[in-house]
Amino acid sequence: MIIKKILFLAASIISLFILQIYFLTNSISEENNSKYYSNDNGILSLMYHRFNENRYPSTNIKMNVFKEQMEIIKNLDYKFYDPKLFIDDFDKPKDKKKILITIDDGFKSFYNEAWPYLKKNKIPFILFISTEPVGKNGYMNWDEIKEIEKSNFAMIGHHSHTHEYLIDMNNLDFVKDIEIANEIFKDKFGYVPEIFSYPFGEYSKYMKDYISKNFKVAFGQHSGVIDINKDKFELPRFPINEKYGELKRFKSIINYYPLEYKRLLPIEKKLTKKNNPPKFEVEFFNEQNNLKNINCYSNEGNKWEKSKTDVTDQILTIEFREPFKPRRGRINCSLNENGKWRWFGIQFPIIQN
Repeated sequence: MIIKKILFLAASIISLFILQIYFLTNSISEENNSKYYSNDNGILSLMYHRFNENRYPSTNIKMNVFKEQMEIIKNLDYKFYDPKLFIDDFDKPKDKKKILITIDDGFKSFYNEAWPYLKKNKIPFILFISTEPVGKNGYMNWDEIKEIEKSNFAMIGHHSHTHEYLIDMNNLDFVKDIEIANEIFKDKFGYVPEIFSYPFGEYSKYMKDYISKNFKVAFGQHSGVIDINKDKFELPRFPINEKYGELKRFKSIINYYPLEYKRLLPIEKKLTKKNNPPKFEVEFFNEQNNLKNINCYSNEGNKWEKSKTDVTDQILTIEFREPFKPRRGRINCSLNENGKWRWFGIQFPIIQN
């Protein structure tokens, strides 16, 4: 009986120690994202999926439009950012804005349509691959992915195994999905990619904490421009498709700059009945001027309207009209700072039960 009590006490102490380490590493991770006002010109990341697949306008871009977009970037003298520099240079403020091209899912149309153009022009990009669909109808096969991986200007990113709604899985199944993909990547490439992209841009705090311990950076699907203060595990990208890829809008997007902030709440982006609508708060640096001119729009109730905002002592709060409705809630904020447009956005996955 005494031995059992001793063993139980020892197990409790070990469990407590593990929890302390877990929360300590989490707090360290969060602290590393809070630095200083850098006036970073940032990295603007663009997200694409399909090319010349006109049946899917929400994820497709026509190749002639894509080529025009790339020419716009070149004519503005913005540099395409090499993703192989992204991790090592993340903490260095950019004196001139960079453009990062990302491609999600590994559709066959990317290989047939966009890859020859990118290869010819040596435009760097990240290709995010989910391992389960590889080789299936409409998707690239491993030989094609390996061809891209061998180029010196492209990088393969991790996009889970199944590309299911991972946030709907329990935590064990989520981890299992990532680990299955890890083993497949190791078998095909001899390594696991260091950069992750959340399917559908959806993640919970648990998912983000897990990803932060196993990858170097991770991308969502909320809009915004990356600066050195952005959380490395919820990085923004502008989705570009037929609906949101019109050239006039694209020219506006390309000219956005980061809106830097110290912290953003809530940390938990997954919303349920208990925390929907969320308590939303953003603390900006003292050096950020003109915050009274900030404009935010949000889609609670599935209606995009101007948000009811308040800015006091460099802290922005939003009073939401009603709860967000499934499947995703979004907030986009912009600030005109002497003719320089700054932007950030947030996405919330909405869980019904």
